[in-house]
Amino acid sequence: MSKGAAWFEKIGIYPQLAVGYLGLLLFMIGDGVESGFLSPMLFDMHFPQSKVALVFTLYGATAAVAAWLSGTLSDLFGPKKVMWAGLLIWVVCEIPFLLIGVAHHNYPVIALSYMVRGFGYPLFAFGFLVWVTAVTPRSYLATAVGWFWVARTGGLPTLGSLLASFSVPRYGAYESLWLSTIFVLAGGLLALFGVHEERGLSGLQVGRTGHPFAVLFSGISIVWKKPRVGLGGLVAIITTTSEFGFLLFLPIFYIHTIGFSLQQWLQILSAMFATNVVFNLIWGYVGDRIGWRRTVTVVGACGCALATLGLFYIPDHFGKSYALVMLAGMAYGATLAGFVPLGAIMATLAPESRGAAMSIMNLGSGTSIWLGPAIAGIFLPRVGVSGVIWIFALLYLLAALIAMTLRLPSGQPAPDGEPRAIAASFEV
Repeated sequence: MSKGAAWFEKIGIYPQLAVGYLGLLLFMIGDGVESGFLSPMLFDMHFPQSKVALVFTLYGATAAVAAWLSGTLSDLFGPKKVMWAGLLIWVVCEIPFLLIGVAHHNYPVIALSYMVRGFGYPLFAFGFLVWVTAVTPRSYLATAVGWFWVARTGGLPTLGSLLASFSVPRYGAYESLWLSTIFVLAGGLLALFGVHEERGLSGLQVGRTGHPFAVLFSGISIVWKKPRVGLGGLVAIITTTSEFGFLLFLPIFYIHTIGFSLQQWLQILSAMFATNVVFNLIWGYVGDRIGWRRTVTVVGACGCALATLGLFYIPDHFGKSYALVMLAGMAYGATLAGFVPLGAIMATLAPESRGAAMSIMNLGSGTSIWLGPAIAGIFLPRVGVSGVIWIFALLYLLAALIAMTLRLPSGQPAPDGEPRAIAASFEV
């Protein structure tokens, strides 16, 4: 093994996939450029709020479907082909979105092209995640998954929004969308031409037989064949449901009720995600040493329950304390990263069909995109901000109870180089 490969393994990256992480980061930076201004931009085109909401609802629906398909299609065709499909869909759909839809304020083209583009990012990003879980040794699998989330969250929304904060004032919103396309194309091509790992070139399902539709159906049937995979999918749904719900009502609560400025809120949000990026790696590393299930249960689920309550009760009790609320946001970002080992758990629950198992987790992640805002929209008029906060906190406690059941199949080998006592924490 070369020194370079040994170094990548030491930090928790499978050497043959190292370039892929960089490509993913650039792709996600491009995908995240629009996250902070696309909605206001559409409002400025004089589209009613209901039509703007529909654009993002349709996008969320296709993204959820693509997140599920990323695993089963990887079982069938291999992760690299899935990533190629994601990149091509993103770029091909972005061109009419910009040239016809945005440039001429053509709402049907905007809605249709953006909806179909929703298939692009999940196929590319989650296809790479399936590739990571398929080839990375179990001894540092959670750390490798942590690096995936560093690249994904580091690009969307963290560095993507930061890039937009410079490009929009200088070049304009429309030009910034073209800049995002350049980043997506550069990152996608870097990953796809730079990674030559052979296992990702063909279908991943072990002993695959039968019709291709049977393989696709395994992305659903695995839920009752291996019930713990389905339970893991429920945890994945809960993981980021609050995150997408918060984006609907926390800005209003912090700005109009507590009294923060828009700039202060954006700084709190940026600190929240920046902290999450760092702790994605930390908790992946810790999970490989103290146990994946233990990290998800204690740090992710229980930690997020407490941090979620803090996002409301700290400003409610201490008022307009920018420093304390900033710390509360950072605590939420740090504990949310505690769910990173869930990807390693899901992949190991069904080693003979990792793509199908990862499809269930990815579907859960995609479902939260619309479920979080739905919970907030339904319950805010009835129970207020504090009530919705408690709903999300209780969901995290439910996730803790479910995570405790995610024992790995008996007979799983101990991670390389780890004492048996530590390895047991993965299973018990």
